[in-house]
Amino acid sequence: VQLQASGGGLVMAGDSLRLSCVASGRTFSIYAMGWFRQAPGKEREFVAAITWSGGRSYFDESAKGRFTISREYAKNTGYLQIDALKYEDTAIYYCAASDKSRGRATRDEADYDYWGQGTLVTVSS
Repeated sequence: VQLQASGGGLVMAGDSLRLSCVASGRTFSIYAMGWFRQAPGKEREFVAAITWSGGRSYFDESAKGRFTISREYAKNTGYLQIDALKYEDTAIYYCAASDKSRGRATRDEADYDYWGQGTLVTVSS
C-alpha cells in the first residue's frame, strides 16, 4: 500500500483546511487509516483514526471538536478536516494505514504498517 498525503499549506489562524490521503496498491488490505502530526521540536502524536470499511472514527482528546476524519471508500481516499486552525496546529501531518491482519485502529504508531510522506501545515497567527 502506498499513501500520498496532500492539502497542507500556509493558512491564517481561524481558517479551515482539509487534508487528503490517497491510498494505492493493495488497498483491500487496509483496516484503518490514521492521522498523526509532528510539530517543530516535538514528537509525532496521534490525531485521529477511522476504520476503512466501517467508517468508525477515533480521536485524541485534543482533537475532538475541531477535527473531522472521514474517508471515501470508493476513491481510496481519507480526509482530515481541521477547523478554526490555531498556531499550535502547525505541524507536518502524516497519514498511515494499518493492515487487516492487525484488525486495529489505535493511537499507537507501531500498529500502522504504511505511511505517507507527510504534508506541512503552517498556521500564521
